[in-house]
Amino acid sequence: MTDDAGPEPANDEPLGSPPRPMQARPLILGIHGLANKPPKEEKQAWWAAAIREGLRRNLGEDPRDLSFEFVYWADLRYDAPLSEDHNREPYYPARGRGPFPTADGICAPTLTDRLYRIVEWAQEKTGHLVLDDLIIEHRLDDLWGYYEDNTFREAARGRLRDALMQHAGRPLLIAAHSMGSLIAYDVLRQLERDGRCPPIDHLVTMGAPLGLAEIKHRLAEEHGSLRVPYAVARWSNLGDREDVATVGTTLAEAYAPNAAGVAVTDCPVINAYRRPRGGVNHHKSYGYLRTPEFSGAVAAFLDGDGWVASVEMSDAEGA
Repeated sequence: MTDDAGPEPANDEPLGSPPRPMQARPLILGIHGLANKPPKEEKQAWWAAAIREGLRRNLGEDPRDLSFEFVYWADLRYDAPLSEDHNREPYYPARGRGPFPTADGICAPTLTDRLYRIVEWAQEKTGHLVLDDLIIEHRLDDLWGYYEDNTFREAARGRLRDALMQHAGRPLLIAAHSMGSLIAYDVLRQLERDGRCPPIDHLVTMGAPLGLAEIKHRLAEEHGSLRVPYAVARWSNLGDREDVATVGTTLAEAYAPNAAGVAVTDCPVINAYRRPRGGVNHHKSYGYLRTPEFSGAVAAFLDGDGWVASVEMSDAEGA
């Protein structure tokens, strides 16, 4: 399925020019994160709407040629999709006009960041990842299941792997939220070992838990040294510092550049999502998809440039 409109949208080439072949059209491939989700078609449509809303408000653009597909794995973990009456955090257009807020470059670490780094140092010294184990098992249940249930893990990876193989040869931007960023990293490193990984123009991770000590430990066990996958031409990691999933080391610190010199660019953002009744959720996917930083990455990708503003998160000195 492409985008939320059913048929392929009209292309935005100048009048008189031939339409771009399907294999040449840039594709945004999204993969969701933790917890149960609404039905796939609804969730895909909401992601596409959030991306378009961000492009309109941040850049004044609404590309007709936006090709978007969605990798959905919640049905592998839950018996039934999240119903409308149980969904406290649906997508809806945000109030107001004009661009969404931006972190404007350097974003200081929060108290939670500083405390976690102290705990991480202690865990690494003792070799016991007690805090991370508790967080993953009791607060991030799907993540715990991902590592404890091999059938689920391989099936979730298979969904993304199949999508990548289906669209090999097209310009690709992977938009991976939360646990989806973990699945994406695993699949890219797996395909790399198999010699089958298609080129990825831009990997954009959002609210990624890839800086957690336990996650880094498990990734290193399976894949060896932590680094940018070889097939990735650009990796931007978007994180709201109030999003607890992003605590720990910045990804640029934890993941070395690949052989081509491609390094992670950590991009602090402001996730402005609000629940319908006003509560905040700094981890919500729709908030990340509407940020000016994500809009800039998408617009550059569609233009064939691949540029995204390079900004840095300041180090947690003294931690």
